[in-house]
Amino acid sequence: MRRRSLLTGLAGAGVLAGLGASPAFAASPVLPIRSCADWGARPPSSSPTVVNERPVRILIHHTASANVEDYSQAGAYANARWIQNLHMDTNGWIDSGQHFTNSRGGFLMEGRHGSLNALRRGDRVVVGAHCPGQNTAAIGIENEGLYMDVEPPTLQWDTLVSFCVYTCEQYGISPSAIQGHRDYRDTLCPGDKLYALLPRLRQEVARVLG
Repeated sequence: MRRRSLLTGLAGAGVLAGLGASPAFAASPVLPIRSCADWGARPPSSSPTVVNERPVRILIHHTASANVEDYSQAGAYANARWIQNLHMDTNGWIDSGQHFTNSRGGFLMEGRHGSLNALRRGDRVVVGAHCPGQNTAAIGIENEGLYMDVEPPTLQWDTLVSFCVYTCEQYGISPSAIQGHRDYRDTLCPGDKLYALLPRLRQEVARVLG
């Protein structure tokens, strides 16, 4: 399946929307990415650091939270706020640790402030807090849910594929460099079932990129 075929199919289902910021975006529409302002994020406790380098991989995470059946935008925004509160108030971080968040209903959201602007530019990255040693080398995306025994819902999976396609394009990342949190840390994240799907994710992204 070529990129345009997949994106056209998703667009026909009402899932995709062009960003409209440049000809490159228009040529490669992606799921709309909701900004921190859209989901009501708190201000970071200090300004996130931005480095002028391109990440070389994407790290897939899961939130290890309940597999809720509320697939609404409101539910997605509430989950993003819960993650930020946890990361700031319990972990002591300046902001959400991950760069982006993907809800079970397929709503894609900016995580750490500045990540969306950096992705759109394609030449810089915000320093995250999603995996020691990988916080500038890798874009971290949290997928809402616990995927030890079940696979992600279809909407969430489709969003993840679209996000990885766009991120690979923007940063020149090879689909083979889409990896799991456990590849770099002693952790169960992103869950056995989602981790087992990573070869399929790399394959689907590669097919779309042609």
